[in-house]
Amino acid sequence: MPVRVAFVDDNMVNRNTFVRKIQNFDDLEIVFVALNGDMCMEKLKECTLEKFPQILFVDIEMPAMNGIQLIQIAKVKYPSLHFIVLTVFDDDEKIFEAIKAGANGYLLKDDNAISLRNAITNSLEQGGAPMSPSIARKALDMLSKASVTTVTSASKESSLDSLLSEREKEILQHTIKGQSPKQIAETLFISIFTVRKHIANIYEKLHVNNSTQVMNLAYKNKWL
Repeated sequence: MPVRVAFVDDNMVNRNTFVRKIQNFDDLEIVFVALNGDMCMEKLKECTLEKFPQILFVDIEMPAMNGIQLIQIAKVKYPSLHFIVLTVFDDDEKIFEAIKAGANGYLLKDDNAISLRNAITNSLEQGGAPMSPSIARKALDMLSKASVTTVTSASKESSLDSLLSEREKEILQHTIKGQSPKQIAETLFISIFTVRKHIANIYEKLHVNNSTQVMNLAYKNKWL
């Protein structure tokens, strides 16, 4: 049976290019192509077991729910699904965020059809983490130079109630849902400056540096 793949990207040219590459192989089947993260989640929900994708290729920069957020959410709901980032971004921050989110591989959009085919085989059959050569070099460099921020054991043992105030927990919930500081301010009828101050306090108390790390903690500790 052919390997079932899907792709999510808001750019029509990128979607068409991906489809053409995959259609070169008789043993690969495209089960759906989505325009954004929200549509992708809906399509995953609608898929039957026989048509559920084994590999989901994900773009990073998309409106509403971006690729990093999509991987974070879908990884929890569909743990058997393999995620391969397919993007134009090769900067350290994007690579690190994708890996932290749970991506199984990271390729660049100018990689050829054979590279996509090999990445699918590597991920499914060999349990590997396929990466474009330039990405692999950057990932190794990050591992050798960077220290990953982790939650202290004290923070892990502490409940969310003891760490955050009621307002901070409220803002945390909106942040986890992907709302920007401006959207949170409008929802709660407070100033954006107040929201940003609360977010800074949340980051400090949870020992994180950005919203991606907050999302990781939220889903790991089931704060939603």
